[in-house]
Amino acid sequence: MLVLSRKAGESIVIGDSITVNVLEIRGDLIRIGIDAPRNIKVHRHEVYEAIEAANKEAATASVDAITDFAQAVGEIPASRLEP
Repeated sequence: MLVLSRKAGESIVIGDSITVNVLEIRGDLIRIGIDAPRNIKVHRHEVYEAIEAANKEAATASVDAITDFAQAVGEIPASRLEP
């Protein structure tokens, strides 16, 4: 991990297209601005984790969902699904 010290008004450059600007320092709160191309996703860490969790949950198929899908496409006759 690279650790840098910056003052308000200073910035760092990542690669050729991302600039992180220190906008304001007020006590233990630091406001930063990120200038990046639109195709680069920038999220707060907690938002990124929530997106990842939602994606994992959506990608996990439940038995009921698989059964419903199979029945919808005609692979399992409805009569075999009922007890």
